[in-house]
Amino acid sequence: MKMAILSRAPRSYSTQRLRTAALDRGHEVKVLDTLRFAIDLSGEEPDLMFRGKPLSNYDAVLPRIGASITYFGLAVVRQMEQMDIYTPNTSAGIGNSRDKLRASQILSRHNIGMPATMFVRERADVLPAIRAVGGAPVVVKLLEGTQGIGVILAPDTKVAEAVIETLHSTRQNVLIQRFVAESRGRDIRAFVLGDRVVAAMRRCARDDEFRSNVHRGGTTEAIELDEEYKRTAVQAAQIMGLRVAGVDMLEGSDGPLVMEVNSSPGLEGIEAATGLDVAGAVVDYIANQVDVPELDVRQRLTVSTGYGVAELQVGEASGMVGRTIDDSGLRSRDIVVLTLNRGTTVIPNPKGSRELEAEDRLLCFGRLEDMRDLVPARRRRRSRPSMQPLDPDDIPQDYSDSDAHAPADGDPGVGEKGSR
Repeated sequence: MKMAILSRAPRSYSTQRLRTAALDRGHEVKVLDTLRFAIDLSGEEPDLMFRGKPLSNYDAVLPRIGASITYFGLAVVRQMEQMDIYTPNTSAGIGNSRDKLRASQILSRHNIGMPATMFVRERADVLPAIRAVGGAPVVVKLLEGTQGIGVILAPDTKVAEAVIETLHSTRQNVLIQRFVAESRGRDIRAFVLGDRVVAAMRRCARDDEFRSNVHRGGTTEAIELDEEYKRTAVQAAQIMGLRVAGVDMLEGSDGPLVMEVNSSPGLEGIEAATGLDVAGAVVDYIANQVDVPELDVRQRLTVSTGYGVAELQVGEASGMVGRTIDDSGLRSRDIVVLTLNRGTTVIPNPKGSRELEAEDRLLCFGRLEDMRDLVPARRRRRSRPSMQPLDPDDIPQDYSDSDAHAPADGDPGVGEKGSR
């Protein structure tokens, strides 16, 4: 296998360990500076230039893109994807994980435990948001930050309001998040490869520091995760679109709470804590996947007019409960079951003899018109008792949204650059 490692830090511990592990296994490997690429869109096929010359052929690439060059780095990875170079972490997956708000929005739809989180922009919405996450103390996070930078613990409401107002004044977007006191300055880093956790450690903050990052002086110890924590870590990584990931979780009173999914997890801390060859496991995983890369099912299967992928619900009204897939009537309608989801268990390519149960969810491919009446109704949003939506009749008639929220002179309006 010929593999490239995208990195601006060729001498860092992680990059050197990955390079050494690849060489020890007989692979050819090059460390390529991400910023030395040029994207060539002038020819008949997508191409890349590196240091002014056409990029040679590679079987796989492992992106390790720093936060400061996310936009350009993602463009390079996208181009490599177009060139059919295998990457365990897609450009979409890296982009999802790099934006904390976007990551939280994605995970919140999939029953992944997370600390209560709010995102607001107007000053008048800050206090209700603090109350909504459980009140002070709260954690204030910049949307883009690494190694604990941009994470602030506000001990009371006044401090939280002041911090958020200050950050907003500098055009920074922040998340307001519940402080999980029961974690006691500890968190868990699970290193995920594909569908399994290959290593895990607990990080503990030093002294009165609440951030447990190793770069903040935190200590580490190897741990063996129980099945709930393993399942949560793998699901979070895969939902984000990452096959090599570091999943950070808090130990909440009701189970694991995902804080962050890192697309470029460091190796030094976890290898030192566990004594495991995590770098070698990464290289082995990539080598095993190169010849049978994953495909974007939706892109590949929806090119036929009228056909597509849909998730079907096995409900009492469907008439499928208690029947096997063969007897369900799906195959007679040319509907192919790709996976069966039962609770938190995913059964790929289920056999026709498998009996269906109520609440099973089937990922299917077939004619969209034939699947239309089997698609579950859209979920209706549940209003919180303390945050009931406003009735239009309750809004004063003289209220003008454009007057109340019009940007001041020199302040970009909604939808313009700088307003996000």
